[in-house]
Amino acid sequence: MERVVVIAEAGVNHNGCIDRAKEMVDVAVEAGADYIKFQTFKADNLVSKDAKQAPYQTKNSKVEESQYEMLKRLELTDSMHISLMDYCSQKGIRFLSTGFDIESVNYLEEKIDFYKIPSGELTNLPLVKEITKKAKPIILSTGMASLVEVKQVVEFIRNEQKAHGVKEHKLLPPLTVLHCTTAYPTEFKDVNLKAMITMKESMMVDVGYSDHTLGIEVPIAAVALGASVIEKHFTLDRGLEGPDHLASLEPAELKEMISAIRKVEDCLGTGVKEITEAEKENMAVARKSLFYANDFDEGHVLRDGDLIAKRPADGVSPMEIDSLIGKKLLCPVSKNKMLNRKDL
Repeated sequence: MERVVVIAEAGVNHNGCIDRAKEMVDVAVEAGADYIKFQTFKADNLVSKDAKQAPYQTKNSKVEESQYEMLKRLELTDSMHISLMDYCSQKGIRFLSTGFDIESVNYLEEKIDFYKIPSGELTNLPLVKEITKKAKPIILSTGMASLVEVKQVVEFIRNEQKAHGVKEHKLLPPLTVLHCTTAYPTEFKDVNLKAMITMKESMMVDVGYSDHTLGIEVPIAAVALGASVIEKHFTLDRGLEGPDHLASLEPAELKEMISAIRKVEDCLGTGVKEITEAEKENMAVARKSLFYANDFDEGHVLRDGDLIAKRPADGVSPMEIDSLIGKKLLCPVSKNKMLNRKDL
């Protein structure tokens, strides 16, 4: 299979601090991620000033404030974006960010390889339309969406991509649909990972998985099921104040997850069932040949039970036993002697 694209989702877990954001870049590099992803937005464009926090945000942040107040604190400024992009370049990891409003989408155009449409914007047609005009590959998260809604937006994106074209990308196709459950954290019973396969087969589209579960098991399982993109939130410390820290991996866990994903990639192979070079060395030891079950005189006609299968496998294969029954021995043979075709 092609290499799985692993996106280490820093999101807003930098808590508005550029030094913490750079430290997260270091963690993503050490873990072996392909991209580190942040979030680009203008709070004034994203949310009304009296919008309440989501229940998980209030619970995880432990701060009584509006969504607007929370997001205003977490905005990345232009200088912070530039600093982070330069730092990512120095460290050898690709910078990525999700644009949550049209101004941010336009701002990111020359800064990112592809666009991520987050789950909450799946039904935001003006934003989706603006993103498709950029002619870059798109990954689409599908949390909170039914299959009907996903098909509707996928059809729209495909039509727009035909009209505007898509610049070729070495790691991604024009469109990848990410299965996702929008709950922080997501309980295992709510993951429904088979829905990723349903989307792949029903829409003939590349699929991936954006994970909000605790732990690393589900993203690894998603790769085994065919995910080509994995996105996972991480933090420097789950105990930090903020909306997403609690549902994020800590540095050692992120590294462990990516290491396991790469191992699963190696395990999946080509899909062709064939004998490996390593197996060839063991075939003679592990398989069997035909041996005589007793002493037999010259002229004896072989019957059922006269031949037994034993290791090693450098003689006549037991697969041929039916064709040997009824054959006459041309010489006497002893018990436990390996059958030789010259005996018959």
